[in-house]
Amino acid sequence: MSRKELYEDKLQIDYFSDSYIKFEEDFQKYSAMNTPLTFLIDDILRTKAMNQTNYFRLNKENAKDRRDHYFYFFVRVSEKIRFFEYSETKLS
Repeated sequence: MSRKELYEDKLQIDYFSDSYIKFEEDFQKYSAMNTPLTFLIDDILRTKAMNQTNYFRLNKENAKDRRDHYFYFFVRVSEKIRFFEYSETKLS
């Protein structure tokens, strides 16, 4: 079974919530990548699920200020679906 099949329809983020809008703003503030967040979000959610973490790291090579940024999320599980809600960003 592929990674995509393993988590298909089991990872969710509310694109219209205030928390997602804040996440998008924070990501754009720190990211030097040319790829829009919309194209990255499925990979971000899948990676967090596979690693059993509630955060992901924007590494310093892809950050405007050349520092690692950690984006933290609250994770809520409901009937085998994981919902991610953005919490905060921390620098390392």
